[in-house]
Amino acid sequence: MPAEQAKRENMLVNLGCNLLIPILILSKLSSDEWLGAQNALLLAIAFPLGYGIYDWSQRRTINLISILGLLNVLITGIVGLLELAGIWIVVKETSIPLLIGVFVLISMKTEKPLVKQFIYNDQVIDVPKIEAELEARDKKAEFEKLFEKCSYIMAFSFLVSAILNFVVAKLIVTAPGGTQEFNEQIAKMTGLSYIVIAIPTSIISFFAMYQLFKGIKALTGIGFMDAVQGAEEGKPK
Repeated sequence: MPAEQAKRENMLVNLGCNLLIPILILSKLSSDEWLGAQNALLLAIAFPLGYGIYDWSQRRTINLISILGLLNVLITGIVGLLELAGIWIVVKETSIPLLIGVFVLISMKTEKPLVKQFIYNDQVIDVPKIEAELEARDKKAEFEKLFEKCSYIMAFSFLVSAILNFVVAKLIVTAPGGTQEFNEQIAKMTGLSYIVIAIPTSIISFFAMYQLFKGIKALTGIGFMDAVQGAEEGKPK
């Protein structure tokens, strides 16, 4: 039997802790009749922060995106607790996807490009099978060029995310930190970002994955269903 894979993430729990629960707390419990602005903010950021720590303890995996996600939560908390101007949220929302895009480009020159963490890892793809076929057909150099192309597409998706983040944050977050209005604006911005930002950037990311699997098929003859981990188990016998 193959070695046990890392425990899969529960996406419903992820969505609840990182999106739905914080939005409800910030939008419904920030008034003085309930928790107040600062207490509500502390409770709201405790959920994604706590989930990040719990997820790491269960799966023992951590990467740049996880670190930046926790940094994102902490900066929001600092702006709120120190009652800083809302412009710092705009700076944060713009700089984090820009940083990821820059790291994607820089990592292209290293042995472990970030794109391999995003869309080419052995939790999703049967990497050993593909690598063996590339070696047998002497297609490693062409495969590296394919990865370079996918890396540029992924970097572009983060640039688009940074631009959209700037627009959404600039239009919505106008109140200073430490106020009920600030919390409500953060909740609104977080909810809208999953529609206005996540959809277009996901389309670009899926295009990068399409290019990757199309290239794998051309270079190795291995189709999508044969390349994806566990797909063969679902095939009819």
